[in-house]
Amino acid sequence: ARAPCVSEKGESFRTATTMLRTVVRTASRVAKRHAITGTRAMASSQLDGKGKKLVLAYSGGLDTSTQLRWLADQGYEVVAFTANLGQGGGMNDEDFSGIEEKALASGAVKAYVLDLQEDFVKNYVFPVIRSNAIYESRYLLGTSLARPCITKAQVDIAMKENCQYLAHGSTGKGNDQVRFELGTYGLANLECVVPWRIPEFYNKFQGRQDLLAYAKERGIPIAMDAGNRPPYSMDDNMFHISFESGVLEDPAATAPDSCHKYTVPLTQAKETHDDVQIFYENGDPVKVVNLGTGEEATTPASILKMLNILGGAHAIGRIDIVENRYVGIKSRGVYETPGGTILRQGHLDIEALTLDREVLRIRDGLSLKYAELCYNGYWFSPEMEFLQHSLDFTQKNVCGEVRLRLYRGNVLALGRSSPKSLYKQDLVSMDVEGGFDVALSEGFIRTNARRLQAYRHVNGSAN
Repeated sequence: ARAPCVSEKGESFRTATTMLRTVVRTASRVAKRHAITGTRAMASSQLDGKGKKLVLAYSGGLDTSTQLRWLADQGYEVVAFTANLGQGGGMNDEDFSGIEEKALASGAVKAYVLDLQEDFVKNYVFPVIRSNAIYESRYLLGTSLARPCITKAQVDIAMKENCQYLAHGSTGKGNDQVRFELGTYGLANLECVVPWRIPEFYNKFQGRQDLLAYAKERGIPIAMDAGNRPPYSMDDNMFHISFESGVLEDPAATAPDSCHKYTVPLTQAKETHDDVQIFYENGDPVKVVNLGTGEEATTPASILKMLNILGGAHAIGRIDIVENRYVGIKSRGVYETPGGTILRQGHLDIEALTLDREVLRIRDGLSLKYAELCYNGYWFSPEMEFLQHSLDFTQKNVCGEVRLRLYRGNVLALGRSSPKSLYKQDLVSMDVEGGFDVALSEGFIRTNARRLQAYRHVNGSAN
């Protein structure tokens, strides 16, 4: 038999490739159909809550109050949980009185309101600061790091109350659903019930008016719409406040002036500066002193609140960015993080004095991954545990004090000192030899120049 010619081989290859593509597309459609069917079946199974008990992350607002009542209507025993993370930032702190009664009146069998302010700052904010974690070079992770704090407390309550489920009010397009649920699965053998992903819920509640009508019908104690709601959504804790959605969904639109809660507009910033001194141990701030008034703060929450107030008055820590969500879409957010911005600047400054150059460079690479894991919801993961231990090791000599000037959007270093300083004044002084033999510099330069000379030679440079 004759061997097939080149054209026949090519035609056979094209035919096989076409068949393979058809098989792959068919398999993909089948897999997608099964995934959708499975997701819908799971959502449908969540409609029957009889004999099931869950903990709902409850804010007391319209959305979670409606969800609480709706879940109770499906037969769930709902335990409401509200986390006090210092909402208001120290400037205008949220009043949590009455929220327990509201939850019970909305259908909860029990309600918890926990003060997590010190836990939040010490175990979530400070690790991010000492790790120098920042997402996409600009975002200080204010919402991201609040979610694991809430989730851990929520899981603890679920264990105490013998609940089988956790519930949250996050939408199906955002990052928070991922953060809450990955955190849950990383901590306990619990399942998540998410009303905004259950068709019977999101088809029933197409907008705010539907939620209000249901609240009125079911006697949910919630303020009816007064017609003066801001044209965006807000989420806050002691570390920051975020503004998203609504009019901010257009990235070209200028944010309204009302998007100032933790910071004043720059044009309204104080005309005189404030100087502060921050003391660090193992990379954590342990004391802040207002050098103008002598006021001191020594607990994690009081340190952050004090710097929020001072920084906010100077319009420090406000950004307007477009970021990449983990779920695969871009979003626009306006964030205010006054105290966190000051702590980060101070930490960078004391690190420059105490951290070895090569350790610093390796640490910078780890910080990028740390920020990514925090943003994407992997706080309770083995890789995060590894990174936290590694980064904390770099901080064992990061101690001392930094003096900073706060003025019109700027955080300016005035000076710094540390008992573990690697800075040796005699070595850098132009006035004394200090043990640095300048005669050795020529050999150092020539050794480092060899690769440059080799590159020049290979590329034929005439000079």
